[in-house]
Amino acid sequence: MNGKPVIQVDAKTIVNFASNFSHKMLCDGLTFSSGSACAYSCAFCYVPDLMRKNPHRIANPEDHVEHVIRRLRPVEVLRGQLLFKNGRPKFSDPADQRVIYASPLVDVAANMDLVRETIEICRTILELTGWHIRLLSKSNLLPKVAEALAEHRERMIFGVSTGTLDDDLAKAYEQGAPKVSKRIESLRWLQENGFRTFGMICPSLPLRDETDYRDFAESCAEELRTARCEHVWAEVINVRGESMVRTCAALRAAGFADEANRLERVSTDKVAWEEYARRTFEAHARVYGAQPGKLRFLQYVNKASRPYWESKQETGAVLL
Repeated sequence: MNGKPVIQVDAKTIVNFASNFSHKMLCDGLTFSSGSACAYSCAFCYVPDLMRKNPHRIANPEDHVEHVIRRLRPVEVLRGQLLFKNGRPKFSDPADQRVIYASPLVDVAANMDLVRETIEICRTILELTGWHIRLLSKSNLLPKVAEALAEHRERMIFGVSTGTLDDDLAKAYEQGAPKVSKRIESLRWLQENGFRTFGMICPSLPLRDETDYRDFAESCAEELRTARCEHVWAEVINVRGESMVRTCAALRAAGFADEANRLERVSTDKVAWEEYARRTFEAHARVYGAQPGKLRFLQYVNKASRPYWESKQETGAVLL
């Protein structure tokens, strides 16, 4: 699948009812995933480190991104989670309009097989619950999902990952994913056809100076037409296992030496990393200052940095 070997595994669950993604405000504690290793191969992927203690793992975590792991009979497993043994829905209260997010582990639309699988999973959730569904993808195929579920457009929310607007730069460390420009085209199609959308500007790399940060934030808002998005999430690139090493190597191999140098510096210098995070946040916060609640900037904090970030919660900082 997408040029990678596929491993199929038995799974007892598709829905996680107590996900930490609620802290990121992407959902109300509900997520679903029909796989455990993605069809894409992003250098910064956190899943190999997340899966170290998971039964659906590759023996060597560094080989995790070289495989696609799919869960067998995902719709059947999902129905088992959403129905009582007598076939009655467990979550039929129409007032229960929690948001479920997909996917914390794999891309939901990396190819047409996964698009069709995602459509069937969403249909099942829409049929058996009152939940709203948030889908995030690095693909330009989300309109296919939206078209198939158009009668439920008020319960579907779509977003594409856009940590950079440069197609060549994205290609360097988001191996196998469609061009960012194509993702943005798909987001605009969704907006023009009356679907709910959100922005996801992450993970973004360190830039040279204040002007670059400001221009990046403004350009993202313009390209994503964030005035039409319900919310905008943003985040810097975070250290997760060997993710920084992989990303720097990928950048250098693609000829982005300056970007690799800046990333290496912030990954080994806590003061530089905090400055990079604050500059990125402040640039986005200026853009959305007149739209309270629009920005949701995800930031991992420690004892030393917490006071600054707590003071920025009203302008969009989400502390992790």
